Amino acid sequence: KDEGIEFLFAQFVDMHGKPSAKLVPAHHLDDLFTDGAGFAGFAAGDIGQTPDSPDMIAMPDVSTFTRLPWLPNIARFACNVTVEGEPWPFCPRTILQNQIARAAELGYELRIGAELEYFLLRRSADGGIELADPLDDLEQPCYDMRALTRNLPFVTEVANNITALGWDNYATDHEDANGQFEQNWEYADALTTCDRAVFYRYMVEAMAQERGLIATFMPKPFGHLTGNGCHFHMSLWKGDENVFHSDPPNDPRGLGLSEIGYNFLGGLTANATAYIGITAPTVNSYKRLVVGEPTSGSTWAPAYVTYGYNNRSMMLRIPDEGRIEDRTVDGSCNPYLAATAVLAAGLDGIERGLDPGDPTSENMFKTSAAEREQMGIKTLPANLLDATRELERNDVMRKAFGSHDGRDYIDYFIERKRVEWTTFHEQISKYELDRYLQLF
Repeated sequence: KDEGIEFLFAQFVDMHGKPSAKLVPAHHLDDLFTDGAGFAGFAAGDIGQTPDSPDMIAMPDVSTFTRLPWLPNIARFACNVTVEGEPWPFCPRTILQNQIARAAELGYELRIGAELEYFLLRRSADGGIELADPLDDLEQPCYDMRALTRNLPFVTEVANNITALGWDNYATDHEDANGQFEQNWEYADALTTCDRAVFYRYMVEAMAQERGLIATFMPKPFGHLTGNGCHFHMSLWKGDENVFHSDPPNDPRGLGLSEIGYNFLGGLTANATAYIGITAPTVNSYKRLVVGEPTSGSTWAPAYVTYGYNNRSMMLRIPDEGRIEDRTVDGSCNPYLAATAVLAAGLDGIERGLDPGDPTSENMFKTSAAEREQMGIKTLPANLLDATRELERNDVMRKAFGSHDGRDYIDYFIERKRVEWTTFHEQISKYELDRYLQLF
């Protein structure tokens, strides 16, 4: 009442990160906290329910109270899904919380900063898509001040909203593709960052729609332009101490990571070919992860399992002491599931004392297949189907994501993703018609 809130969204996400909600009048706040908001789970998306399942109840996390800055009489709570009074094991937010609890048992807290890129588009007259800014046509548009200026009314309102939420926007830039932007806020614990990432995508999309535009976080909406990443910047903490941090003179490899940091890296590299199915979870994701040399307007998403110091041709970049960036996470990820995957992989490395090997200093985009083979460098799966095959046989991911009634979440995830792959594969593209129709 003091905040002038009239309605509250009780919001959760399905496997794909789609936000679902009920709008609850503020005078029913007590009922929401006591009874939650009920949903027919099967209708809400892929969250492990069938038509005969009991109601899902979304229970709000009071700490996630978030006013919609552009609609100040509306607020949102991120919710955990329960069924018949018990936490629902296939709720993505609950899955992450379970892995966070495992890290806490080992004395660690994962903190993440997420860099979410998006395109600002509009529908074209023929029903396709085109850039919202027709003047944004430079061959090398990254950081273009003029394009950023033309879009100031939108991006500055987004930036002001981020800061009004208390997240502290510290930068907005025009990214590497025409019509592409990134707006950054401060890092936080993994759960908070994932709650914010879900809300941020929703906020940017809603604000664009109000203007008759489309904001998309799709990994690769244009074949000839750079795709949308959701780079994860990760550090592991014990209380106020970043346990990844080591001054470069005390690090024989010179990257400013501790032994624990290198073990975490070892877990990431050991499990990368499997967890990529979760951090890059769509058919479209693998059109962003391209083998070959990038140019502006192409791709900056490494497809090789490597790490190195402040080198953007690496999958895992060390941009600063005590921090690891995974550059393969993309804008289509479910943030809760992606964070679960990288945390589980990193903890596996710590628990087994895995060494990631020596860092790589080369421009990986310039290396040949023979050179990479000689260096022992693995390549990530080339498509979603291959990624699910790697994921299927990875016990670290299987254990981390849990099970329900004898069914592993990973098997459920793979089942849904293979339906997605099959649906895609059955489509006949213009490329196929152009190439094959009169060839034979």
